[in-house]
Amino acid sequence: MKKLMTIMLALAMTAGVSAQQSKNSDAQAAINNIMTRTSIRQYTNQPVSAADIETLLRAGMAAPTAVNKQPWHFVVVTDKAKLKELSGGRGRMLEQCALAIVVCGDMEKAMPGKAQKYWIQDCSAATENILLAANALGLGAVWTGGYPMDDRVANISKALKLPETIIPLCTIVIGHPAEQPKPKDKWKPENVSYNEFGGKAK
Repeated sequence: MKKLMTIMLALAMTAGVSAQQSKNSDAQAAINNIMTRTSIRQYTNQPVSAADIETLLRAGMAAPTAVNKQPWHFVVVTDKAKLKELSGGRGRMLEQCALAIVVCGDMEKAMPGKAQKYWIQDCSAATENILLAANALGLGAVWTGGYPMDDRVANISKALKLPETIIPLCTIVIGHPAEQPKPKDKWKPENVSYNEFGGKAK
């Protein structure tokens, strides 16, 4: 009986160590995905699968959102003519890529009054989730701005036939990367304060 208890205890300890190692491995993989994400501007002609597109959208919708309003709408664009129209003559990225996801704020779902502007933060969080998911899937992506530039908002709205209540925050250009830029090290300790502005770590 004592021997059996010893074996069971050893197995439990082994399982605990294995679970901790798995947790540490998952954490490191998540951090590596953040640190290795880069903006990709050149793409192959390989299409992106419907399953991967849904994964990207699910990642976007998993973002934090004020009072859980989820004031977003995602327009997936795969039509080549429409992608070219979206580019507005500002470059070839949208003509090369497999698709774009236009992240929009839905003002009918946004909070009332001054808090309405939280839609920008919510949709920005969704955008970053999509960028990270793309990197995890081995895809390339780049965030191209829309709002608050009036000319860009107008061009995107016209191309996608958006109603007035839908505001395009940005266009995420996505595809299989044809370049491998090195991730930038953006760590700058001088951009960090502790406890108050200019405060140093203890």
